Amino acid sequence: MFKVILCTFLILLLIPVSQGFSQVTDNAPTLNVSLRNETSFVYQDAEGYTVVVGIVENHNPLTPVTNVKIQVKFYDDINPIPLEVVQGNTTLEVIAPNGKSPYSIRSQTPNPTITEASVSLLGFDSSVEKQKGLAVYSTDVFFDNSFRFSGVLQNGGAPNTNTNVYIAFYDGFEPPRLLGVSTIELGNVDPNTEVSFDLDEVIDSRAVGFLLFAESNIFISDLVDIKIPPRQIVDKLITISDVSVEDSNGNKLSELSVGSLVHIKSETLIQFAADQESDETAYTYYVQVKESGKLPYVEYIGKFDGRFIGIGQETQTIDWIPEKTGLFFIETFVWDRNNVPIAEQGPFVLIIVN
Repeated sequence: MFKVILCTFLILLLIPVSQGFSQVTDNAPTLNVSLRNETSFVYQDAEGYTVVVGIVENHNPLTPVTNVKIQVKFYDDINPIPLEVVQGNTTLEVIAPNGKSPYSIRSQTPNPTITEASVSLLGFDSSVEKQKGLAVYSTDVFFDNSFRFSGVLQNGGAPNTNTNVYIAFYDGFEPPRLLGVSTIELGNVDPNTEVSFDLDEVIDSRAVGFLLFAESNIFISDLVDIKIPPRQIVDKLITISDVSVEDSNGNKLSELSVGSLVHIKSETLIQFAADQESDETAYTYYVQVKESGKLPYVEYIGKFDGRFIGIGQETQTIDWIPEKTGLFFIETFVWDRNNVPIAEQGPFVLIIVN
């Protein structure tokens, strides 16, 4: 069993929201075909469906297998009876001798109460071996806000139908876990031809590489292991600077009076838009005022929801009325609407309240 826990939290006062999944496998290996449990991964996709991804291995050195059936039972935290039972197959129709294939099985409904998945291998059949008449290779890999990949499929001396290229992403664990499988459908491919293909999608940020492979009605390819280059963007979209406290006339203050209205201002510089198509970046700007001391007490939290259009500099202002005297320091943050920081924390500002 393993657990994948996704957690977002706001500093000090915001309540954490977490979402976790675990997986168990309740079958022993069946003859020479087995689930490779340590490479499995469970996650919830953008539509709310729970997805189980993993690898099936054919340990037989002579016989290929087909019609590999996998059963996944989806559970919640309370009921021992599964919420759903879903049956699926491996990504490859035929697994070569000593070969392997990913699988990706999704729940039937987008059920947020699903927290656990139990995976079983139900059975398989022997198969005629597919020859390695296909070859795939990469021509370009680019990773910024999304993963963009281009490649070429080469076909041997026979016409192919139902030709698909697969990309199986994995993380940096040892052994790596599969994070997802993408499919590029090429359909019919003429003999002795090359076909270009590409993929542009958002992928799991933990992916460090992927397996590239292809299969048609008669041919398969080798699995090509390709590393993903480092993200070709800066880690943060926005820079916070020039944090100050001003009165109603715009005068900068270093000392305040209890009960007086002041404005906490900062400049934010956005370097590129999160959504390249709309050129917009939705954000929430937070101000947190803490009393200085060994155990800082949070005096105030304010926020402002905004939307950057394009790139450039903007000013955020949040009002604050001090309610007690003492030495305070001001912190500023910019998060996206999923509570993920998109800026480094702004510079500290110390202020005295009399």
